[in-house]
Amino acid sequence: MSEFEVFETYAAGRIKAWVKGVEVEPEARAQLENVAGLPFVHSHLAVMPDVHFGRGATVGSVIPTKGAIIPAAVGVDIGCGMMAIRTSLTANDLPDSLAAVRSQIERKVPVGNGPGGNHKDAPARAATALRNSGLPERLDKVLAKHRRIQRTMFARQLGTLGGGNHFVELCLDEAARVWVMLHSGSRGTGNILGTYFIQEAREALEKRVLGYHVPDKDLAFFMEGEPLFEDYIEAVGWAQDYARLNREVMMDRVLMAMRDCLPAFTLEKSAVNCHHNYVEREHHFGADVWVTRKGAVRARKDELGIIPGSMGAKSFIVRGKGNAESFCSCSHGAGRSMSRAEAKRRFTLDDHLAATAGVECRKDAGVIDETPMAYKDIDAVMAAQSDLVEVVHTLKQVVCVKG
Repeated sequence: MSEFEVFETYAAGRIKAWVKGVEVEPEARAQLENVAGLPFVHSHLAVMPDVHFGRGATVGSVIPTKGAIIPAAVGVDIGCGMMAIRTSLTANDLPDSLAAVRSQIERKVPVGNGPGGNHKDAPARAATALRNSGLPERLDKVLAKHRRIQRTMFARQLGTLGGGNHFVELCLDEAARVWVMLHSGSRGTGNILGTYFIQEAREALEKRVLGYHVPDKDLAFFMEGEPLFEDYIEAVGWAQDYARLNREVMMDRVLMAMRDCLPAFTLEKSAVNCHHNYVEREHHFGADVWVTRKGAVRARKDELGIIPGSMGAKSFIVRGKGNAESFCSCSHGAGRSMSRAEAKRRFTLDDHLAATAGVECRKDAGVIDETPMAYKDIDAVMAAQSDLVEVVHTLKQVVCVKG
């Protein structure tokens, strides 16, 4: 039995929302109605329980479209997502203090944005991975057609964390086994590509003659068959592939750091590596459509995904149930309950220290905007989507590295 609620909208759009027991802010509700009313939305808009206000479209939305894509719905952190792998280590293999482990990870994996978020000398493995990927040549093709796009040192950012809500964590599962989990995307180049094409879509919207109203300039779109549509698909595909490779290289660097200061260990045969900000061609409700998951994870039948909590809460490895009504999707995390500015106003450093007790992580004022209280209750979020996924493993953070 599906657990979604059907929202009434002012236009003809349909919204199915998995939000029982979680709050949907009025601003987010208005954005959902704006998107659902667009004539190229296929069937309905699916809303995940971590939904909150975003740029143009809410974070926590699954937007299926026919013949059009909204670049701002995909966003600028294109391909942002999660990767996790289980090791043979257990809690008994960890030292009493994990400060040295965190420091070693921070040395191996540059964090933050700007110069501090680049490798001064790209690791040899990263350079080899990039060369074998074909990504430099693919990006050259995009830049040759759009010379106003700024060139970046994307090679030096491969295997780096970034800032904001991106993180690297060591976690313990229900059997006290050690997992490595990380969250990052396509870094500076993905941001530049996303920003460029969002502006191009806005300019295209101003020239369009439509028989309907687009209520927000950040819902500007490209139409299939247009040159800019094809160029955007090429660029967004590049960013998504770069983001996946970035997580793989970063995971390699984290594991190297762990091997420097922990007992010898082996890895599980497979890892979970999933996007949660991306667009992909899929078949739903009798049609081939473009599915934009803005803060949502694909959860096809038996497909594994990752739903992280905040830096002091639980996270989950989940298995999809393939719920067609959600376009086979689930939430991408707990979801913010307030803005970063509001979190900084409302909470003190003492609040943050109490909320992250037992976790080796930054305890300074610079991460107050990421404090656990700024996020929704992850247990409520998971309860609201019990028909979308089942929990395979429950993870609790013991180390958290943030940009």
